Amino acid sequence: MKAVIGGILFCVIGTIMAKDSLPKVEVYSRTPGFPGKPNTLICHVSQFYPPVISIELLKNGVEIPGSKQTDLAFEQNWQFHLTKNVAFTPASSDTFTCRVTHLGKSNSHTWVSDM
Repeated sequence: MKAVIGGILFCVIGTIMAKDSLPKVEVYSRTPGFPGKPNTLICHVSQFYPPVISIELLKNGVEIPGSKQTDLAFEQNWQFHLTKNVAFTPASSDTFTCRVTHLGKSNSHTWVSDM
């Protein structure tokens, strides 16, 4: 019984302490991005609350199939983080973006080759 009450209090206090936080978004590739060389596109989204969020990896505005997403994880301050990735082969004519939708607002973040 004490464990149940403690769990309920933990959730209630956490909800009271949590405040809406916009996500921090980082878009990068596993290795330096060279045209024609296979790579992995990564979008890491962190420091957001509430945990309802959508992450899409796009090539020229179209979602790239086959992406994988980590499980939702949280930090002690009640903010959350997720990472999504997909295999891709960059070409100089293509634009790769990560579109994040949180609290009803969508923002796109473009991958910049680090070569």
